[in-house]
Amino acid sequence: MNAYIFPGQGAQFVGMGLDLFEKYPIAKDLFNQANAILGFSITDIMFNGTPEDLKQTKVTQPAIFLHSVILSKVMGDSFKPDMVAGHSLGEFSALVANGVLNFEEALKLVSQRALAMQKACEIKPSTMAAVLRLEDAVVEEICDSVEGIVVPANYNCPGQLVISGEVEAINEACEKMKEAGARRALVLPVGGAFHSPLMEPAREELATAIEQTTFNTPNCPIYQNVTTTAVTDASEIKKNLISQLTAPVKWTQSVQNMIADGATQFTEIGPGKVLQGLVNKINSSVITSAAIIE
Repeated sequence: MNAYIFPGQGAQFVGMGLDLFEKYPIAKDLFNQANAILGFSITDIMFNGTPEDLKQTKVTQPAIFLHSVILSKVMGDSFKPDMVAGHSLGEFSALVANGVLNFEEALKLVSQRALAMQKACEIKPSTMAAVLRLEDAVVEEICDSVEGIVVPANYNCPGQLVISGEVEAINEACEKMKEAGARRALVLPVGGAFHSPLMEPAREELATAIEQTTFNTPNCPIYQNVTTTAVTDASEIKKNLISQLTAPVKWTQSVQNMIADGATQFTEIGPGKVLQGLVNKINSSVITSAAIIE
């Protein structure tokens, strides 16, 4: 069975999508629609901007979403997912891919999500850190032992977990992780504590927008970050998407469940190869590849 997976923030690069824009009329049309919907020329930043411009959350998230969704549209009839999943932001791309959201409404939600997260980041100094080669249970235990807000945020693959929270709590947790035997506990260059309780103001803001958006019945199951299991009920998908901003991304568990349910081929749709690498670390027996377009 074919599983299609969609990356989140961090996969962006200057020049992303330019080849699609120049070669495919459908891509050009969708990119131009996106500029109108967003109210600024995201194509200028994606194709010719600086890495710094592209790193702004309000740009990064729509840019990655656009690259993924437009790439899937360009694939035409060869795009036939049996199941989909997206890492954090990638869940919105996955929901367009399986017919739950239309392009325009999903892009508006992604833009609102990015702006709401940016605002939440400005309320309190917060960050994230990658922890390598430490058991998940040990990471969870250390987070519980630290005063202040620090929680597991991304279960990326065995031995790679990202924690999220207040700056001081993250620094203290990193020291304790190293003492406990982590190979690395490295603070990441991000603007805030994504997938933690500190995103509550953003979750509330996005919840209103999601509630007002029509969610259609999917044409194949999505394995959502919050539940990790196959979801096909539109109202449940909506509920999980609202929870996603303050809950951890359980990528390892989602991929394991997709494999248990019959996935043998994982195709990454979007910039970069990050998810292919994670899937290979979760289970080296499955086939991973990038999207192939004619």
